[in-house]
Amino acid sequence: MSTTILITGEAKSPSGNPITTRFGIFYVVFVVDTDNHRILDAECSATLALTKSFVTSLFAGERITDEGRLTEQITARYHGSSQRALIAALRNAVVKYRNIVDPTSD
Repeated sequence: MSTTILITGEAKSPSGNPITTRFGIFYVVFVVDTDNHRILDAECSATLALTKSFVTSLFAGERITDEGRLTEQITARYHGSSQRALIAALRNAVVKYRNIVDPTSD
């Protein structure tokens, strides 16, 4: 049986942002191995392929449970207009992930 799951995080992106115009909301999706909490793949609702690729590189191989480190990575390296939305979407996904792998953690 596979130990991977797909989980999404959502957040509002800035008004006037092409992401808001195209999608209405900012999404980030993760494929996570629940045995070791490693992010195997990630993608977001960016409008440019290079942005999507860069976001993937921020997350791939990292642990989704290491929210502080991931947030620091975004803050230090991602300087797009959706930086806050990416952080908020990450947080949303982390909460969902924790509820899935340990539903009694609330």
